Amino acid sequence: MFQGTFMTILLTRWLVITAAILLSSSLLSGIHVASVPTAFLAAAILGILNTFLRPVLLLLTLPLTVLTLGIFAFVLNALMLLLVAYFVPGLEIDGFFWAFLGALMISIASWLANRFIYQQPIVHHGKPDVIDLERGDDGKWR
Repeated sequence: MFQGTFMTILLTRWLVITAAILLSSSLLSGIHVASVPTAFLAAAILGILNTFLRPVLLLLTLPLTVLTLGIFAFVLNALMLLLVAYFVPGLEIDGFFWAFLGALMISIASWLANRFIYQQPIVHHGKPDVIDLERGDDGKWR
């Protein structure tokens, strides 16, 4: 059951990111996507880069990210989007400013996907949520 749920979540997030890429290309004049399959490919490559490369870059630039109060993380997102545009034919970004705005839109969509698509179930491990205390005959709470 976990495998099916995981694959459903993965595919749903991929569709959300694809839709975000298409939306950013329709709203922002500096981002051009040639076709829907191009957006699917861009979303897949962006997901792979965000899984493997982005954590390393975030760790390496952690002092700069802390110094800028987290703003540099958005700069990294823009650089990742520019890197995806370099590898995906049919995805063109006119400059860093457009990549920054597009990455911001994609980040918001990704956040929404992570927030609303799947929520981790709470596992209780046999512990009760509430403990009822009673006062014993000796006046102590148990």
